[in-house]
Amino acid sequence: MSEDFQNKVKQYKEMGKTAFIIGYTGECGKELVKALSKNKIFSKVVLIGRRKVEISPDPGPEFEQKVVDYDKLEEYTEAFQGNQVGYCCLGTTRHKAGKEGFIKVDRDYVLKSAEIAKSTGCQHFSVVTASTSDKNSMFLYVKTKGEVEEGLKGMGFDKLSIFRPAMLLCDRSESRLGETFARACFKPWAYLFPTVGSVPTSYVGRAMVVDTVMPGDDKIRTYSNAEIHGLIKQDNNQD
Repeated sequence: MSEDFQNKVKQYKEMGKTAFIIGYTGECGKELVKALSKNKIFSKVVLIGRRKVEISPDPGPEFEQKVVDYDKLEEYTEAFQGNQVGYCCLGTTRHKAGKEGFIKVDRDYVLKSAEIAKSTGCQHFSVVTASTSDKNSMFLYVKTKGEVEEGLKGMGFDKLSIFRPAMLLCDRSESRLGETFARACFKPWAYLFPTVGSVPTSYVGRAMVVDTVMPGDDKIRTYSNAEIHGLIKQDNNQD
């Protein structure tokens, strides 16, 4: 860990803030949990999800899981209460959830969670969207991610951080044949141009932590795929 980043972590830790994560069982969410466990910048981290899961290795005593029904989030405001920082790595696929289910998870649940978080004390909200996000697109995935960004920008968070990764590189616990094939075909390109069209999920998790501790007055920070790669250079501890 670089000395400069170490100092930022120390200064942030002294603020005694707490945070929550939605989507912590997904690939980016898992890596975010690991990064937060390593740096320990929060006195408490609430992991919000549909059910409790076993997390290995144990991230530490400051992490606690709370179960919610995303279709009745207004009944679970306590899970979000008093956390100054919120992270969203929530997402599914159209193949798995269908068109309406995809929109519900990737847009409606995200925006409702952010709305509740804002009303219960969240000052800084970080979200993972996509490199191609565009609310005016004719493509469902791209349009939905763009609508999320637009909705969050209108909520008035003190700080909003938007991470726009391209193809996510990871070993999924849930096999997706199409993605596996695409990654195999993409490997030579990723090797030659590592910051252009892909990024490891571990980089996304680490970049979210680096952004959290970075001071600055920018109310909205948007990170491209290349900028996500650049962020982790401040934390030069490789996985």
